Amino acid sequence: MASAEDTFPAADAEKELNPAQNKDFEVDPVSSQVSTSLQINKEQIEAAEKIEKEKKDALDKFKSAIIVSGIVVTVAGAVFAIVKKLKEK
Repeated sequence: MASAEDTFPAADAEKELNPAQNKDFEVDPVSSQVSTSLQINKEQIEAAEKIEKEKKDALDKFKSAIIVSGIVVTVAGAVFAIVKKLKEK
């Protein structure tokens, strides 16, 4: 009926019952590359977002500094104008 070549190979009970001890396994190269490329792409996107956020933060700080200095100059000018008017009277 069945020759020795047609039968299934014998199962290794030790490997089947203790999969944690089986250190000899194959990694699918295609899925490994896909996973790696997705991880690299995700890291690049995060790095670009971080750089954009840092630029935005720096621009916001610069805008705030310009606004505050403008207010200070305006107040100082108003004080000088008021003092000058008071001296004229």
